[in-house]
Amino acid sequence: MGDRIDRSGIEDERDQRTGRNAASERIRNQTRWVDLQVQEAMRRGEFDDLPGAGKPLDLPDKHDPDWWVKRLIEREKITGIAPAAIGLRKEDAELDAVLDREASADGVRRVVTDFNARVVDARRQLTGGPPVVTPTRDVEAEVEAWQQRRTARREAARAAAAEAAEDQSRDARRDRPHRWLRWPRR
Repeated sequence: MGDRIDRSGIEDERDQRTGRNAASERIRNQTRWVDLQVQEAMRRGEFDDLPGAGKPLDLPDKHDPDWWVKRLIEREKITGIAPAAIGLRKEDAELDAVLDREASADGVRRVVTDFNARVVDARRQLTGGPPVVTPTRDVEAEVEAWQQRRTARREAARAAAAEAAEDQSRDARRDRPHRWLRWPRR
């Protein structure tokens, strides 16, 4: 019986070694397979027209371990992962443009009220990060500013349309032949 235990222990050890050998062999084979796939793709020219091919790498002056994450965020235009304080600052800077896309004063009120609520919520949360210094906005003052910008845009559009019509009229008069240049009719 003691003999059997020793043999099974030896067999278990041998199985573990061959299992490890088999796993390492699979990894080596997989590495070879991947290398072959890359070499075949290179021969077919699948890597020839990649963006940035033949251009120098744009590397920072000092090493930044998160450079690739920053580039990914910039390239893919990923938003919403910054701390609330920074996200609200950016949103505050772009809020006038967002409000200008609204069609009514009620829409402007709704957007500003939502923005103010998020600023107040961010101030209440103690999650760390930079402090929230973004001010809330006066809803009625924003509606008035929105109406003034809207009126100014309408007036600018009317002036541009009038100027375009005047230019078109001037061009039409200039291109029309004068009476004295016309051939007499028969």
